[in-house]
Amino acid sequence: MKALRHSVEYALVALTMRSARVLPWRIVRALGSGLGFLFYALDRRHRRIALQNLEAAFPRKPIAERRAIARQVFGHFGRLLFELLKFSGLPKDEVLARVEIEGGDRIRGARDEGRGALLFTGHFGYWEINAIAHAAAFAPIGVLARPLDNRRLHDLLERMRGCQGNYVIYRRGALRRVLKALNANDGVAILIDQHIQAPDAVTVNFFDRPAATTLALGVLALRTGAPVIPVFALPVGIGRYRLVYEHPVGPPADDSPEAIRDFTQRCTDVLEMHVRRHPELLLWMHRRWRDSPVTDAADPGMFPPAARDDGHHSMRDDA
Repeated sequence: MKALRHSVEYALVALTMRSARVLPWRIVRALGSGLGFLFYALDRRHRRIALQNLEAAFPRKPIAERRAIARQVFGHFGRLLFELLKFSGLPKDEVLARVEIEGGDRIRGARDEGRGALLFTGHFGYWEINAIAHAAAFAPIGVLARPLDNRRLHDLLERMRGCQGNYVIYRRGALRRVLKALNANDGVAILIDQHIQAPDAVTVNFFDRPAATTLALGVLALRTGAPVIPVFALPVGIGRYRLVYEHPVGPPADDSPEAIRDFTQRCTDVLEMHVRRHPELLLWMHRRWRDSPVTDAADPGMFPPAARDDGHHSMRDDA
């Protein structure tokens, strides 16, 4: 049954991709919106999570406004899917023609330092398109990600992510590959807006509520000296995007838990600033705030070691 479901999922996505790549952008966008609105109507569980999160983040907004934002969120993620399927098939010159870049000198300056760059964002805006366009505009980067259960979809997504030369770094044995990428002066992209229940978590405030967040970014910044640059991709028209590279976030003052937490809070504050401006572009369907503790000995953390690695299982230990 699982194999059949995976085959059907792959066939639907592959058919959608082939269709998206030949249809005009306006139709692709409309189909994506329609799919998102359909899921808003049918997916009661994730609609409920989104509304609960929006209530926690914006308690003073009227219920009707929060419902409108939630519906826009579903529409946005439907568009993200369809536009990613189309965008990942574009040649380099058309990719560059469809993006405008704000703060690009910050990336060029980081490359001049020769220590690579740690690029962070959240499940916000068009982050997958951001990575593809970044490779076309500057240089390929390593993208931290989790593998999909559906192997055929996993392979398809990896090909899309690598269409302009990017490579994917998966959790198992990732620390070595991240350090290797930074030593080669590559950028490494990491998402910081997911709940982390592991030794590699630190609690910061996100919309005035405690949220368990990865400390990997802070540890890597301290260990490597690589500049830490917030990046965001915003829609500016049909099939057009603005890549925003913010000022680098200063590294942790030292390796103490307080310094790592302060650094992680400052990074989270930059993300929150953009989310407050465009709440309809965040993945509110994820349970960001939870009552569970942030440490769990059974969880190997964001960077579990490779099978033959006898070293530490936790970034916190390395800090």
